[in-house]
Amino acid sequence: MIFDRWLDMPVWGIFVSLAALLTIFLLFIHWLSFGKRCRTTASSFTGIVAPFFGSVAILFALLTGFLASDVWERSRRAADAIFAERDGLLALNTMTIASAADMRNVRQAIRDYIRILIEDEWPRMANQESSPRAEEALLSILSLVSDPKVGIEAGQAAQGAFLDTVLSLRKARSVRLSLSDDQTDRTKWTVVIFLALMTQVAIAMVHLERPRAQVAALSIFSIAVVVALGLIATRERPFDGALGYSAEPLADALATMVEPSPKP
Repeated sequence: MIFDRWLDMPVWGIFVSLAALLTIFLLFIHWLSFGKRCRTTASSFTGIVAPFFGSVAILFALLTGFLASDVWERSRRAADAIFAERDGLLALNTMTIASAADMRNVRQAIRDYIRILIEDEWPRMANQESSPRAEEALLSILSLVSDPKVGIEAGQAAQGAFLDTVLSLRKARSVRLSLSDDQTDRTKWTVVIFLALMTQVAIAMVHLERPRAQVAALSIFSIAVVVALGLIATRERPFDGALGYSAEPLADALATMVEPSPKP
């Protein structure tokens, strides 16, 4: 779909393509208003009052606000999921170090899981996919901490804390994957772009007597639209868009997970 291709562009491509669309439409409207072939017909519409423009602009502003709220809320939730996952992994690693039981195998499984997330699952999320290897690695961690021997050596309370942490990791991963697959309804983008163009028409209709005033009003509005919709579009896809979140927090967590020296 055209919106998917647009959102796949780099940041500069999103802004340039949006600016090109509005500029072309601006020039077309101006030609219809003051071109030699169209001037007679266009002048017959002179007299439309400014409040007419306001009614269309209000509809555009409302829909843009709803769209921005949807996009930025999803972006915020994606960031929260990443940091929840990072914090859970760090907490689990720290608890295994503090445990009375020998849990080196669990710490190794945690490091392997993070590497799989960074190297395999993150690239797959660009195509709204998950990694089967990551699922297996997480199940492996769950299997290790649920071993009855852990409860005997570390205590039932410690094992319960391990299990709770792993389950919270599973939940954070599920949220992250659901957000990578969730996208704003394309009809919202269609309506917002349509209303932006219709607002340009409304502005032109109330400036049919002065060409320079019409160009100035259309230019100011178009610049505002490019900036607003461009910024919203860069956050449309939390993980694979122009400003998608990287796996850097997980990489930083992995870098801190150094195996402690054996106890004397």
